[in-house]
Amino acid sequence: MNVTILRGFLCIAISLLIPAIGYSESEPLGTLEKISSEWVKTRVETVRAETEWASQRELLGSMVKALEERARSLEEKRDLVKAKTAKDRSEVESMEATNLASAENLKTVEAGLKVMAEKLVQLRPQLPPRLSAALELPYRSIAESTLPPSERMQLTMTILNRCAQFNRTISSGDDVVAIDGEAKPKLLQTIYWGLSHGYAWDRTTGKTWIGSPKPNGWQWELCPQATKAVSALIATNSEKAEPEFVAVPARAGHSLTPISSK
Repeated sequence: MNVTILRGFLCIAISLLIPAIGYSESEPLGTLEKISSEWVKTRVETVRAETEWASQRELLGSMVKALEERARSLEEKRDLVKAKTAKDRSEVESMEATNLASAENLKTVEAGLKVMAEKLVQLRPQLPPRLSAALELPYRSIAESTLPPSERMQLTMTILNRCAQFNRTISSGDDVVAIDGEAKPKLLQTIYWGLSHGYAWDRTTGKTWIGSPKPNGWQWELCPQATKAVSALIATNSEKAEPEFVAVPARAGHSLTPISSK
């Protein structure tokens, strides 16, 4: 702005201010010039502020529009992701429900296995001594309280399968047998009719015992009248004699305690 224009602008400003401020001829001219200068400065500052605000308002408006556009874009992406993952989330929820149900079923199975293991341990004294000795390791392991369900199940099935297999066969051999009334266990020739009963024969003395499961465990009872028949039965079974029908005594009475999972 050149000096001529500025002077003209000041003259116009003074002519406008004089009526407004109640100018009188007694007031010095310097005061009017000072007031005019202050007014010009104020006006220039106002124009500068208005210009700056106008430019910033446009910038802020552009930023707001950009943020709104970005928000809309993110919302569209969110909706798209929700639509794509709806099936997956449904499957996850279904799997979580299935896992919870499986966990409850596993607890029930584990409790049933522990009950089964306790019953098997209670049943062991009623098993034929040969079978009981053969199952020493599974019985020792299944008694552990911290055993995982899978291992407990495996041991339970091992014991049950061995018992079922033993019950379907006739087995004979030499066993160390503890006889009630005898000072110490003896090495006797034994033969078992499955789980129901068995016979023990002392080759040296000729004594014969018949064994069967009783409520308090497996028991051997002296059976002198069966000595000849049992010795012949053992010889025939071990193929040391010609095959023949041999009548041996048997008792129907106490059987093994049935196992129930309840």
